[in-house]
Amino acid sequence: MSDPATNPAATSFPAPTISLPLGLEVLRTYSGALVVFEILFGALVWILVASSDVPVPLLQGWVMFVSVTAFFLSSAYLTLFITGLADRINTDWNFLDVFYHFIALLFYFAAFVLEAAVTAANGGAIITPLPNSTGTVMCIPYPRGNVFTVLTGSQYNTNVAATIFAFVVTLCYGCSLVMGFKRWRI
Repeated sequence: MSDPATNPAATSFPAPTISLPLGLEVLRTYSGALVVFEILFGALVWILVASSDVPVPLLQGWVMFVSVTAFFLSSAYLTLFITGLADRINTDWNFLDVFYHFIALLFYFAAFVLEAAVTAANGGAIITPLPNSTGTVMCIPYPRGNVFTVLTGSQYNTNVAATIFAFVVTLCYGCSLVMGFKRWRI
């Protein structure tokens, strides 16, 4: 009798490379906590931009795309580690972590800059209701750039908050990138 032939396809893939713990223990690491912050603050950016009635759809459409996409991808990434499915997928998770956070950092930095541009392009426009009337008056001192937006007070405040949270999420992705790069190079 001969020995059974081994399947070369089953032996050619290396074991997955994972430096992060699986299960709920991933949330006790700095990387896991940063991914949770990326999800929470990214959701806030998404909600704040959507609630501002998107006064500049061309610019803020990119911000919405980035925040929604990063929210779902980060949620899926964290779910793979919490459920332990990352151990069953044969890939270099450390490289994938660095690659994902690099792309997310680039996209979120662009989204932060565009959201800040929309907010800064308000140009000091003040919309005030006329007393005893249904009409409004808009005072525009002088447009300072190529893009000029007219935001109400609540839209302006909402866009300021979205800009701040987009910056915080960008920092979270940057810190995740640095920590992932250290894990990948070890």
